[in-house]
This record gives sequence, structure tokens and C-alpha cells, in this order.
Amino acid sequence: MANEPADWPARLRRRYTALSLIAHGGFADVYKARDEFLGRDVAVKLFRATATTESDFRNQEVEVNVLAGLNHPNLVTLLDAGVDHTDPGNARVFYVMELVEGTDLKRRLDSGPLKIRQVAQVGYWVAGALEYVHGLGIVHRDVKPANILTALSNDGSTIEAQLGDFGIASIGNAEAISDDDHVTGTVAYFSPEQARGEEVGPASDVYALGLVLLQCLTAKLAFPGPAQYSAMARLLDDPAIPEEVPHEWRVLLRAMTAREASDRPDIHDVAHALRQLSFSESGRHKMPEIRDSPVLPESLPDETFDRITAMAARVAAVPLAIISIVGHDRVWFTSRHDLDVTRIGVDAAVNARELLELGPLVIEDARDDPRAASHPLLAPAHPAAEEFRFYAGVPLLAADDVAIGTLCVLDTEPHTIDAAGLATLVDLAAMVIRELEVRVDAASN
Repeated sequence: MANEPADWPARLRRRYTALSLIAHGGFADVYKARDEFLGRDVAVKLFRATATTESDFRNQEVEVNVLAGLNHPNLVTLLDAGVDHTDPGNARVFYVMELVEGTDLKRRLDSGPLKIRQVAQVGYWVAGALEYVHGLGIVHRDVKPANILTALSNDGSTIEAQLGDFGIASIGNAEAISDDDHVTGTVAYFSPEQARGEEVGPASDVYALGLVLLQCLTAKLAFPGPAQYSAMARLLDDPAIPEEVPHEWRVLLRAMTAREASDRPDIHDVAHALRQLSFSESGRHKMPEIRDSPVLPESLPDETFDRITAMAARVAAVPLAIISIVGHDRVWFTSRHDLDVTRIGVDAAVNARELLELGPLVIEDARDDPRAASHPLLAPAHPAAEEFRFYAGVPLLAADDVAIGTLCVLDTEPHTIDAAGLATLVDLAAMVIRELEVRVDAASN
């Protein structure tokens, strides 16, 4: 309770304990809090008692209604919402959201520009979220770094992002927000039509995302300065894109920040372009130290390994499990269950070393994860190959922690695997290693 703010509403106090202040905004503060009922940490957005005009309540009500109906991995999930009426003259609106570990993009950019690979990843995540909401007829209207929550993967190779704060979202086209205070806070990312006070649609979000991506590359605002000056500047000029920005990025950003809304690509095309840029920039994340696997008997595929893959498939509740042993000239596969392993294209052996991982890798839906395209099993070169959307793999580690292969499970549908299931895959991988050691020892004696 020591960190609880003095104005923490009684309705919140009955369930949520404030732990620390995460962010301070113009109308609200965001706190990290503990949900004492469910025993988990959450984020609580608490609007100030002064934010009680009809317009304020309308915006807050819109955000609750919009967030409550959305379900997408790149959108912040709303868990609870309400109004505290303890003080009838100062009602307090609050939202309880999932706590995204990491920091918002604005704070991350305070330390300088992102790596180009990370910019592509952030852009792809946000574009995917916008594509989802645009498909529902919703325009976010406030895409900016402060509203994008980011987190680095455990190995630092990728950055994930979630879009939040739908407080001024609109259903369909709507006039630009006219509240002067709010305009001051977000004008740096306004589209030209917003700056002119005209109707705004999905193209406005595309423009704002273009400015955000440009800032990610440069760590500078495209249109700095006082609100009126900044708003006018975008009506007269396109944002300056430095020459050091790669050509393909300049082409995309120019299109996204076209002054005429009709000249901008739709968010589907933007998401597709960013996914391709993410693939080309990321390549494959840092590879572990590897060496050629020991010489193995040609009769290696047998009942023992089939049982291990069958167990892996059952644990993950998927139709296919694969053990891949990487040699200097081949990849050996064994599989079980419903799918014929040859349908994945054994020519993936050409990219054998790309099957190896630094640690467990889980891709719940390959269509929504930019890491998928560089993986031979998820983005097969052969057009007739099976399209797998779920992948969970763990490395086969020799005694000196050198990766010699992978045990993985796959499905043609999106899927999840919990911590216990992933731990079981690690145990099964250890069984594979022990069996290989026995085979190699027997072959050498």
C-alpha cells in the first residue's frame, strides 16, 4: 500500500493494489498494479477527476466499448473497466488492461533510433493490429510511439509490439478531434486531413504509422515544433527522409505519407510490405555454435525415434513431430501421425543450419509472425509443400551444449503450447541425445 496514490479510488482499492507509476499523460495515469483476486500484475489506466466533461466521458466510453470487443495478439487486452462514484462530484473512470512487460516505443526512442530489423518488426506488428481494427470499421486516429508497447525477446533478436489507447478511436470516418489540448499532444503524428479538420479514415492511420516508422529510423520527429506550425508543415511538405534510409524503405514511407489520402496504400498492403522487409532485414537471428553431427547409421530411423516423435505430437496435440539431425550434407527426418513428412519438402536440407535454434522457439501463427518466412519448414520454397502455421521447436544439444539438430512439432492450424508442454519437448530432446550417444558409442566399438 506504500505506493498507492492518494487518490486511488475505493472501487479499485477493493481488488487492485497500485505498485508503481508506468506513464503520466494529459488526461490519465497508468499504473502497474496487483490484481489481488487473481494474483497477477496488470496495468490500470486511471483518468483524473478533472477529466469529467461530456467529451471526456464520451471518449472514455468509446475506448471501453472498442477495447472490450477487440481480440488480437497485437492489441492490448482489456480485462476490466468501470467508474468509481465514491465522490459523486468527481467520478473516476478506470481501465484494467494486461500488463505488457517492456516499455512504450516513445521511451525506447529516447535512447536513439532502432535497428532497421527492429523497425520492420515493430511496423509489421502494428500494421497487423491496424489491419484487424480497420476490418472492423474502426479508425484508431492516435497512432504514435507512446501508444505502442514494446518488448524484446529473451535473446534480444526480435522486438514485439502491441497497439493500445483507443480513447479517440472512431467507427467509420469521423471528424478530427477538435480539443486543443489533445491536438497539442498528438499533432506530431496527425495526417494532413486531421490537421485540416476533415473527415479521417483508415488512410489517416497509415500516414501516422509512416511517421512513427520514420521516427524509429531517425529518432527525430518529422514535423517538430509548436502544434500549429507542425500541423501546417505537413500541409505544405512531405516529411524529409534521409538519404541513408535504404531505398525500399524510402519508397514505402513516401507512399504511406502521401499528402492525399487516396494516394496512400491500404493497411493490408502496408502490412505485407513490412512483413517482406522484416524477412529481408532479419534474415535469420543469430545462430548458435554448431558442428556437423556425428556419422550416424543409415538405419537410424526406427521405433525408438518414432515413439519419441509420437510422444511429442501427443503432448502438443498436433499432427506432426519431427527430429532433424543436421550434418554437413543432409538433414535426417523422422515423423509420426497424420501428415506425410515428404510434403514439407526434404530439399529444406539446403537450409539445414537454419533449422537450428539458440533455444526453444514457438511460432503460434506463421501468418502473423515475421520470424516464420526465414524458417524452411514454415516458408517452404516448393509451392506444393504443406503450409504449416504452428511451430514449436527445441534444440538437440550435445554434451558441450552444441546444437546438432532440432525436435519440433507442427500444425497446419494456429496453435499454442504451454510452459509444461514446452518443458516436455526439452525432456524428449534430451532423450534423443542420449539415444544418439548410445548409437554412436555402439558404432565405434
